Amino acid sequence: MASRRASEAIILAGRVAVNGQTVSELGAKVEPGHDRVTVDGKPLRARRKLYVALNKPRGLVCSRSDELNRPTIYELLPREWKHLHIVGRLDYNSTGLIFLANDGEFSLHLTHPRYGVRKKYLATVEGPVAPEVLRQFTAGVWQEGEKLIAQRARLVSSSKSQSVIELEMAEGKYHEVRRLVQSQGLSVKTLQRIQIGKIKLGELPLGKWRTLTDTEIHSLLS
Repeated sequence: MASRRASEAIILAGRVAVNGQTVSELGAKVEPGHDRVTVDGKPLRARRKLYVALNKPRGLVCSRSDELNRPTIYELLPREWKHLHIVGRLDYNSTGLIFLANDGEFSLHLTHPRYGVRKKYLATVEGPVAPEVLRQFTAGVWQEGEKLIAQRARLVSSSKSQSVIELEMAEGKYHEVRRLVQSQGLSVKTLQRIQIGKIKLGELPLGKWRTLTDTEIHSLLS
């Protein structure tokens, strides 16, 4: 019903009761599903957990607001979903699959390196790509004290003018895919995320969203 800071003020004002007893101590514990919490006498219910997949277009910022007043991905969602957290950002010029949720455990599982949730990208680059470049992607490169590495790399198509590379990544370092590709002297024309875990972008239209099924959520957390 309120942000953490605003909630603290509500508690200190004596407006919160647990099982009919007023509670004014910050950090007091309750057991979900067992204890009855009220604010100003009205029952407080847990917010329904929500998991959304979105096909992000180019030219949108993955943030609730932008200091340059650029449009954000929240403009594609219903207004009442602005509380959802972005799970693994895509940069302004990248497109593709991105998740939003109001479940902190879900967000941590998909973004922390220790869980190793794989993400697949399609990078369109200028000119041809030699086989040794693909091998370098999976061997890794050091840049600014970080090792940038792809778990898998394959050439989808290639011509004199441009090539398409599929890269599978296990971490989410800042601009990792672009930095890895550019480290081999390649210029990125487009970058699209096509899969997170077992969930594929599939037929989801650009700029559209859908909710994840229980089976999909379970597959991501397992």
